[in-house]
Amino acid sequence: MTLSILVTGASRGIGAAIAQELAARGHRLAVHAGRDGAAAAAVHAALPGTGHAVVVGDVADPEACESIVADTVGHLGGVDVLVNNAGIFEAHPIDTTPFEQWQQAWGHTLAVNLLGPANLAWLVARHLLDRPSGPEGGRLVSVGSRGAYRGEPLTPAYGASKAGLHSMTQSLAVALAPHGILAAAVAPGFVETDMGRSVLDGPGGDAVRAQSPFNRVATPEDIAQTVAWLATDAPLWVSGTVVDANGASYLR
Repeated sequence: MTLSILVTGASRGIGAAIAQELAARGHRLAVHAGRDGAAAAAVHAALPGTGHAVVVGDVADPEACESIVADTVGHLGGVDVLVNNAGIFEAHPIDTTPFEQWQQAWGHTLAVNLLGPANLAWLVARHLLDRPSGPEGGRLVSVGSRGAYRGEPLTPAYGASKAGLHSMTQSLAVALAPHGILAAAVAPGFVETDMGRSVLDGPGGDAVRAQSPFNRVATPEDIAQTVAWLATDAPLWVSGTVVDANGASYLR
């Protein structure tokens, strides 16, 4: 069955790989970008299959979240699956960050990484509950982080936002189970993206790779395959799961 799927933050990195993986499996995608519509259009143009769309909007803005979901429904005719992937990672160590900047980092990070996904989850769940065919079969999948468990000393708001995202996912799994809707998350470790390239290419790159017994970090495709499984093929009984996809770099 072909599903209609909204992937946020899909203009690059992990999100672009998720969109590619899901399209290759025969599904229709709404490729979301916060601002860079041209980058999202480039990802869109490279997707296999037809019927895909580009949607743009800042997930930190509740009204933009409404437009993102409405545009997805308008382009795809509905939405079966939400993949909350959009996120930011901004350094703000407590021992060197001025108080005003500290507040800004926390406010912005939580707005993008937690409140945006919460608003999108509500909007998609509402769509599923109200659609004529009923909500059964809908899925909410979020991309969290290993940092929710091991700590993020340079980006504490990031770690806190991802811990909140995991907890929200599990709460929604319980709330939405009676409606036949799955909610699950993936917690990646370090991933080889443009954002992490400076670290991997720097003097600390070998130490980061050595965190995993595979002596490498994840590729975006490693995470995309895990997300795609949860979004499409995973049994309903994994609802509430947070899948550790970190190459055994952090075990709990």
